[in-house]
Amino acid sequence: MPRLLRPAFLLACSLLCSIALAQTNHLASVDAVPAHPRILLAPGGEKAIARKIAADPVARQVHELIMAESGRLLQVAPLERVMTGKRLLHVSREALRRLFFLSYAYRMSGDARYAARGEREMLAVAAFTDWNPSHFLDVGEMTMAMAIGYDWLNAQLPVDSRARIREAIIAKGIDPSLVPAQNSWLKVSNNWNQVCNAGMVFGAMAVYEDQPDKARAIINRAIDSVALPMQAYMPDGAYPEGYNYWGYGTGFNVLLVSALENMFGQSFGLGDKPGFMETADYLLHMTGPSGLPFNYSDAVTGQELFPAMFWYAQRRNAPSLLWQQRTLITDGKPAAIVGNRLLPALMLWLGEQNLGAIAPPAKTVWSGQGSNPVALMRSSWTDPAAIFVGIKGGSPSNSHGHMDGGSFVMDADGVRWAMDFGMQEYESLESKKVDLWNMKQDSQRWQVFRYGNQTHNTLTVNGQLQQVDGKAYLTAVDATPARMSATVEMAWLYKGTLSKATRQIAIVDKAQVSVVDEVAAGPAAATVRWTMLTGARVELISPRVAELRKNGKRLRVHLDAPLNATLATWPTTPPHDYDAANPGTTLLGFDTALAAGQSAQLRVRLVPVH
Repeated sequence: MPRLLRPAFLLACSLLCSIALAQTNHLASVDAVPAHPRILLAPGGEKAIARKIAADPVARQVHELIMAESGRLLQVAPLERVMTGKRLLHVSREALRRLFFLSYAYRMSGDARYAARGEREMLAVAAFTDWNPSHFLDVGEMTMAMAIGYDWLNAQLPVDSRARIREAIIAKGIDPSLVPAQNSWLKVSNNWNQVCNAGMVFGAMAVYEDQPDKARAIINRAIDSVALPMQAYMPDGAYPEGYNYWGYGTGFNVLLVSALENMFGQSFGLGDKPGFMETADYLLHMTGPSGLPFNYSDAVTGQELFPAMFWYAQRRNAPSLLWQQRTLITDGKPAAIVGNRLLPALMLWLGEQNLGAIAPPAKTVWSGQGSNPVALMRSSWTDPAAIFVGIKGGSPSNSHGHMDGGSFVMDADGVRWAMDFGMQEYESLESKKVDLWNMKQDSQRWQVFRYGNQTHNTLTVNGQLQQVDGKAYLTAVDATPARMSATVEMAWLYKGTLSKATRQIAIVDKAQVSVVDEVAAGPAAATVRWTMLTGARVELISPRVAELRKNGKRLRVHLDAPLNATLATWPTTPPHDYDAANPGTTLLGFDTALAAGQSAQLRVRLVPVH
């Protein structure tokens, strides 16, 4: 009598068949795969890293930090399945950090203690009830963690442990990605697609010889699917989700490309997608002389080390891309560096670059179009007192977007004078039942103090929000050294209230910043508010001049037009119990009233005082 197949097995077979039928067979020519280890670093690759460590003090510094942290991890208890709200993500990320570090330490030293500690971590994670597939980022990162440990430590794992870890990668990582209710990320164009697909590919690579059909289907699916978010880099490389999400989405995308190339000798066209190689320039230019990034949208306020930049610098033979990344290593805080879960990848991507002899970048102006266009300009790369300006267009409807079309940041004398709050920690809002991910015009998201246009360095008309379905366009950029400028057309964001809203921001003679808005009211009268958020102490020294002071430096804000407007300040006191506190910040600006159809020019100068 024929054996009856279990329903779960039949479902898995059905799902596997469906994804196989719906994809390109990129791996058709792959007859065999290399033995373990095969993910990112082939056997013998350790020798090239060792030579780099011996020759380059900066590389040696990173290596020693990884080894020291791996030694500390020998004494740390394995992770437990502890949720934070709806997420297991903090556990998954720490698992990735630990297993990447420990696996690297083993491969570079041959010390079996690191392999044994990695085995303990993997067995603990394998015993979790699940890896929280309802929030699939958690599964993506956990699967990558387990795949790296399983692959890099494979020869040191006892047969029983190897089987338990492999089964967990399949049952708790790969198989949940075959369930339609849990894989909507396959069709999105944001970082979820990049992270989850990378995690699934790493898992498939790890178990390839045991589940060849399933592994091929997962890898083929990822190559097709990840092309969707990679379209967002077109045409120039500007990443729509902003600074630190560049590090997240692009970092995992680079891991995916690098792993494909290492295992199969090619990226199946992913590395050649338009804008993908250029996006490193976007990240390079995003940080000002203050050491702070242009943190628009849901970005953090501080600068981060991004190992992916080392892959780009090697691939493009462009060491100047590491101008700021190197400084983060040599002058940064070791605790922050070893907290980076992708840090070992940096060591894999060093190539022949001499990190001790990097020339400054050649261009002082960079701009990128796309769904969230941005222009970035500075007076110098080597002068710590240089002026820096970043301005953006875009739409609130972008992934992780804020109502910040036309907003800018500005540095001078090493101080961030015009700032952006950036993100509020998601759990702090979700735990209070804020409807955070609803992007509609009347959503509660736009009531969060940090997310609306009223607290960004842009315009607010009649106290109203910008239009979610609107967009600001970057229409002109001028790199002339005496007047570097960018122009943003913002009228669509204020449809119904303004018939014209064009902003030009410029660095003039490398000595001051000019902000000029050309506005016109629509069919009804309108009150336009111009705002600039600052972390400096503000003194109104006349109706049209304010002096800002911070860190012993001074900046004067001159209101040149309209003549009937006067400068004022407003507090940043949070209006809701769910809003984050904003200590030490002030909104500076002015109001101007326009009659129906009336035009006006708003002119402000930001002048460092020496």
